[in-house]
Amino acid sequence: MIIDPWSSATYQDYARLRDEFGIEEFDDSLWKDLPKPHKLLRRGIVFGHRDFQLIKDSIQNNKPWAILTGLMPSGKMHLGHKMVIDEVIYYQSLGADIFIAVADLESYGTRGYSLEETKKLALDEYILNYIALGLKPEKCRIYYQSTNQDVKDLTFILGKKVNWSQMIATYGFNGSTNMTHIMSPLIQTGDILHVQLEKYGGVKPVLVPVGVDQDPHIRLSRDIAQSHRIFNVTKTKDGRIGVFVKIEDNIIKLLDKAEITLKKLQFQKLKRITEYKAIYIEDANENDIQKINMEFARIEPSLGGYGFIQPSSTYHRFMTGLTGEKMSSSKPESAIFLTDTPKEADKKIKQAKTGGAISLEKQKNEGGKPDQCVVYELFLYHLIEDDKELQNIYLSCKKGEKMCGNCKKYASELMGKKLENLNKQRKTAQNNFNSYL
Repeated sequence: MIIDPWSSATYQDYARLRDEFGIEEFDDSLWKDLPKPHKLLRRGIVFGHRDFQLIKDSIQNNKPWAILTGLMPSGKMHLGHKMVIDEVIYYQSLGADIFIAVADLESYGTRGYSLEETKKLALDEYILNYIALGLKPEKCRIYYQSTNQDVKDLTFILGKKVNWSQMIATYGFNGSTNMTHIMSPLIQTGDILHVQLEKYGGVKPVLVPVGVDQDPHIRLSRDIAQSHRIFNVTKTKDGRIGVFVKIEDNIIKLLDKAEITLKKLQFQKLKRITEYKAIYIEDANENDIQKINMEFARIEPSLGGYGFIQPSSTYHRFMTGLTGEKMSSSKPESAIFLTDTPKEADKKIKQAKTGGAISLEKQKNEGGKPDQCVVYELFLYHLIEDDKELQNIYLSCKKGEKMCGNCKKYASELMGKKLENLNKQRKTAQNNFNSYL
C-alpha cells in the first residue's frame, strides 16, 4: 500500500493504516492529563501518532518543544483545512513554539501554481483566517519555503542520505515524475527539521499534526533525522541498553565523549567495547532510552553533527465532504469555505448528505445513522464544544427522535454565527497580519 500525499483519495480504514505503517493508536492516556484537552483529541478525531510521548513530557515538564505545520496555497481554505490550525492554536496555548511553512515551492512543483499566485492565496485565504481563528502571529515564525535559505540548504544536504529506491518505495514515483515534484518531499523534510537548528533554539521535540495522507513525509523525515545522527541509543537483542557511534571518524574521541556524557547522567556501570564502537550501560533500562537519546542529541551539534530528534506526529481523520465525497477546494459544493457567507453555507448544508432513513416514518421507527452523516460531522468537528450536547444529538438520532431537517437547521444556525464572527475577526486582523511574512 502506498499513500499518495497529492491525490484526492480518502483513507478510511484507519486501523489498517496504523497496522501497515506503524502508526500508534492515540488513546486517552495521551490526552486526558493535558490542560483542557481539545475536542479533536478527546473525541477520537486524532486517531494515531508517532512519539507523542515526547510532546506530552515537554508539556507537563515545561521543556522546550515546537510545532511545525504547513499550508498548501492551492485553493480556498475550507473546514477540512481548519482542523490542523485548530490543533496548532491549542498547542500554542500550551507553550509550543509555532513554525508555519507556506509551501509555495511544493505548490509550484505539484499543483502548477506560480510563486506569486501562492503568495496571494497564502495571505488572503490562510494566514488571515489563522489569525481570525485565534492564532497569535507575534508568537509564530511564518515563512515561505522559497525565501527560507535554511530550509533550502537542508533540502540539498539531507538529500545525500536518500536514494531513488527509497523515494520509489515511499511515494511510488516513476520515470515520468518531474524533478521538481521529486524534490518536494525533501523540501518538506527541510521544513520539519530546520526548527531544531541552533538559530531556532536547538534540538528539541517537534510535533507535526497532519492528515494521514501526509504520513509519507513524516516517515521520510524521521528516517533522514536518524540517518544524520552521530550516536545511536538503542536496546540490543540481548536486552542491554547501548550507545553506538554511527560514523567511522574519531571513534575514540566520540566514545570518550559518550562516557563523560553518561557519567553526567549518573550512569556508572559502563562497558566500553571500542571494536564495536559501543558503550553498554549496565545500570540503565528501557525507560532511560529517551533521556539518554535526548542528551546525546543535544551534544551532537558541538561534535559537528545535527543531533536531530525524530519528529513526532499526530494523525486526524478526514472530514467527509458535504456531498459524501472528499472535501475539496476544487468542488465548491463539497466544502464550506471560511469566506462563505451564512447564506451560502445554509444552502450547502440543506443539500448535504445525511445518515437519515428514506422516510420520516422509517427514521422514527429505525433511527438514523449519525456515524454516516455529514451534518453530524459538522457538529463533531467544528460546531459543538459541549460533549454532553453532542452525545444527546447522537443518541436522539439513533433512537429516531431527531429528524434530519432539524439537525440541518441547527447546524446552519451555528455555522452562520461562526462565519459571521470569523468575518469580523478577519477585518480586525487585516491591518496587522502582513508584517508577519
